[in-house]
Amino acid sequence: MDFGYDARTEEFRGRLEAFMAERVYPAEATFADQVRAAAREGHPWQRVPVTAELKAEARRRGLWNLFLTGRAAEAVRKLDAERGTHSLPDPPLTNVQYAPLAEITGRSPALAPEALNCAAPDTGNMELLAEFGSQAQQERWLRPLLDGQIRSAFCMTEPAVASSDATNIATTISADGDGYLISGRKWWSSGAMDPNCRVLIVMGVTAEARQGHERHSMILVPRDTPGVTVERGLSVFGYTDGPHGGHAEITFDQVRVPKDNVVGAHGQGFAIAQARLGPGRIHHCMRLIGAAERALELMCARVGTRTAFGSALAEHGVIAEWIAESRVRIEQARLLVLKTAWLMDTVGNKGTHGEIQAIKIVTPAMAQWVIDRAIQAHGGAGVSQDFPLAQLWANARSLSFADGPDEVHKRSLGRRELRKAMR
Repeated sequence: MDFGYDARTEEFRGRLEAFMAERVYPAEATFADQVRAAAREGHPWQRVPVTAELKAEARRRGLWNLFLTGRAAEAVRKLDAERGTHSLPDPPLTNVQYAPLAEITGRSPALAPEALNCAAPDTGNMELLAEFGSQAQQERWLRPLLDGQIRSAFCMTEPAVASSDATNIATTISADGDGYLISGRKWWSSGAMDPNCRVLIVMGVTAEARQGHERHSMILVPRDTPGVTVERGLSVFGYTDGPHGGHAEITFDQVRVPKDNVVGAHGQGFAIAQARLGPGRIHHCMRLIGAAERALELMCARVGTRTAFGSALAEHGVIAEWIAESRVRIEQARLLVLKTAWLMDTVGNKGTHGEIQAIKIVTPAMAQWVIDRAIQAHGGAGVSQDFPLAQLWANARSLSFADGPDEVHKRSLGRRELRKAMR
């Protein structure tokens, strides 16, 4: 593995950093004002105008759909060739090339990923449709997602069961003539509160006679299908997460869809979910490194300009220790994430399962620690809306259980190590 960024990565980094400096950072205050205004008007989930402006500018600059790599990218290139369109960089980026770009977007997570059409859950849903969707499914749903015309939601987690064990999922997908009836309740359905959300990807039980990981399938449900009811939006540490599409609790009451809406084959739902979540986990970790870097920069700036007990905060020993420890932790996490990205490029997602688990354990914890120290250094300002630190911390904390809680990843990784020791 080469630790240096290649020429193409550096070129993209330069363009992206210019976009961030010229358009994204200056738009953060406008974004916050527009979000508050929309909430006052009773539309907390409404997309705000500045987001659309940034998306148009990012696409104009060629900073669009950078996240698609590997087999998913090849499927999209084939779709583009058939339609004479261009959805991706040519050639598509590798995971190693995308990692430092995702890190940069993580410095402004409310704006930058969405501006580049690289925001969850659409990223994972596009990868899923590209790898496993039929041609008709790709034409109807993948194409407008690639163009940023619609949003989507992923409906896997359920409130009535411990969803850390995906085999618990109980939503049913039952055959009914030439279609399926879907019944169940989901929550933390990311993206579903967005008014522009058009399709839900739902995981449920289709083969009761089978056991374990072969019981579930994925199925596409247009959001306006009769029987789909969005019960409420869920807040994350008090934040609506509305600008990201929000998170919904949804009931499915005998929702009927055609049989052609099944993604892949029956019984493949768990395998498809894992294929979707693997890249998603590394994307989260890449962005968290950027969040931690911004928190460290803010901490350094703050302690250099504030005085307490007769000297600058920067001169207090405990502050220097926080800064040094933050730098060490960020660098350690970055190296592990880059190694994981390199392995995904060279041996594939399946061969990188242990490393993906490791970064999912390490990176949120690192980001929480760094951001927490930055908050402490800011005092009361750190938990206010005047700085992005409180929301950065809330996001990092939630990722300790999103896409699988730390304890599940530690359990699996521990078993993997024990198997190696017992050979």
